[in-house]
Amino acid sequence: MAELSAADLDEVDRRLVCALQIDGRAEPGRLAEVLGVSVRTVTRRLARLQGSGVLRVVRMPGPRQPGDGALLLRVRVLRGKVEAIAQALAARPEVPFVDVMLGGQEVGAVVLTDDHTRGSLLQGQLAATQAVVETTAHAALHLFADAGQWQAGWLTADEAAALTPLPPGDEEPPTLDALDEALLAELAVDARQSNAALATACGAPESTVRRRVARLAAGGLLRTHATVDPRLLGMTVDANLWLEVPPGRLAEVGAELARHPQVHGVLATSGPANLMAMVFCPDPPGLYRFLTETLGPLGVTRVETTIVARAVKRAGVILPELGTRKPRRG
Repeated sequence: MAELSAADLDEVDRRLVCALQIDGRAEPGRLAEVLGVSVRTVTRRLARLQGSGVLRVVRMPGPRQPGDGALLLRVRVLRGKVEAIAQALAARPEVPFVDVMLGGQEVGAVVLTDDHTRGSLLQGQLAATQAVVETTAHAALHLFADAGQWQAGWLTADEAAALTPLPPGDEEPPTLDALDEALLAELAVDARQSNAALATACGAPESTVRRRVARLAAGGLLRTHATVDPRLLGMTVDANLWLEVPPGRLAEVGAELARHPQVHGVLATSGPANLMAMVFCPDPPGLYRFLTETLGPLGVTRVETTIVARAVKRAGVILPELGTRKPRRG
């Protein structure tokens, strides 16, 4: 199937993606009802978006907190070598996010790993790679919001509320057995698989799979993420903001930014900056307004702004580059 460009997605496509950001496993009938379109339209649009590779809906692990070994990497690379380093990092399963920064000499990445694997990557592979000039690692100290919580904003408040799944109960997450693990692994690849498809893949009765999936969802283990290039949703600027905030205001500023609709990640970090925010903006003037009108009143003392030239991997999914062909007519 041909690649899609930003011009190929209309408002219905974008509203559909936004709906899947809220509930990635919503049935076509439910999506059609909330969006005010036919089931046939939903089915056809989903097939086009997923078949082109621009949309992937995957299961996303729960937010990680201190002690989980999350690192934010900034890797300076020799000019002309950035693509090779970015692809090498993206190929690693413990690296769910990889960005190439504007200027072509820096790669940003998130690494979720234990001490042994972390040392092997930082002191071993990256240090021994002649294309790498410098690697800076910042420990994630507290997570305020991650990519799984961001919504593109193409739905009304009522539509978003209608699609929002019931929150998990207060009970502890279920103890997982081999079938649960197999189901979660399948959903990490494609969270929109039907119960019938999951039953076939895991070699279990469909009725059993249906009960297990409901149990996993009730335990808060089926958080989904609709992975799509933000430019397809009208967000042409993706920026990482490294912020210095007075320690006494760190929790307040982090929580405030986590509620902002343009922010798709906020973490307290080690290093010269103590807060890192990831922001989508419609255009450069939109980023300027965010810096002046949103950050200004929050008492941020210093901002380093880095622009993402290309998102290579998001939420464990390697993204295709946007097509450049002209949109179809008719």
